[in-house]
Amino acid sequence: MATLTVPPVLSSPREDAIQLHKAFKGFGCDTSAVINILAHRDATQRPLILNEYRTMYSEDLFKRLSSELRGKLETAVLLWMHDPPGRDAIIIRQTADTLNLEGVTEVICSRIPSQIQVFKQHYYAKFGTYLEHDIEARTSGDHKRLLLAYLSTPRYEGPEVDRAFVENDAKTLYKAGEKRLGTDENAFIHIFCERSSAHLAAVSFAYNNLYGNSLKKAVKRETSGHFKHGLLTILQCSENPARYFAKVLHKAMKGLGTNDTALVRVIVTRTEIDMQYIKAEYLKKYKKTLNDAVHSETSGHYRAFLLALLGPNQ
Repeated sequence: MATLTVPPVLSSPREDAIQLHKAFKGFGCDTSAVINILAHRDATQRPLILNEYRTMYSEDLFKRLSSELRGKLETAVLLWMHDPPGRDAIIIRQTADTLNLEGVTEVICSRIPSQIQVFKQHYYAKFGTYLEHDIEARTSGDHKRLLLAYLSTPRYEGPEVDRAFVENDAKTLYKAGEKRLGTDENAFIHIFCERSSAHLAAVSFAYNNLYGNSLKKAVKRETSGHFKHGLLTILQCSENPARYFAKVLHKAMKGLGTNDTALVRVIVTRTEIDMQYIKAEYLKKYKKTLNDAVHSETSGHYRAFLLALLGPNQ
């Protein structure tokens, strides 16, 4: 469930373009006006504003925003203005270029197959290379094999599961990990990349029933590094994606300093999908609202933009 709030009486894309142009004119930018418009327009409305602005002023709104805004606010707003699959493609490219393999892994391993197919197309259209080629060049070992398998394997997206099949997979994973000396990584890659989210969540439940231990703990014990992170992302997003992203946000704001890259990535990409559920999981787990956490870790217009996307503090 989304947290984006759109005005009950919406101005036209043309009117929004006019108001944005006014906000840019003169000495300095009326940043509050920009935020008040763009943070309250959904994924169907934002492209219309971009097109209208280009038509009216013969100028790319992305370039104008980039010249008017600065720092973390600029990053967040520009990312927000892209359509969701194009945004995912850009995030993967940027995080891969900076060798932020945690970010690459998070985006790929938290998306459903139909989303992956679309952002792969956008990736090729934007960067003139196949996503798989860049993953091949920037990752290694079991982590590389996991990402490439997850990107290329079609998976069922429905809720139905075969109980006998589920139990068989749970037994296979036990034999591949906890039961033996060393780990059969191929078995984990095969099951985690080829099974539906509903099936994998059922496997996790069956594993706990059969062996009195969680599959999550088994993955943590049997694997390491980016490979472990990828497996845990797939597993946790199959069970409860909102809880997974609540943990990512908490980690981004924990301790000294804030990981603004992760903070922006999650808030911008999840606002129109399941941010209401993420907020509920955050409050349940950390006894503090996500809005309050973001408020204490950010400042200025950057804070105002993120809080606008998060909606009412609840």
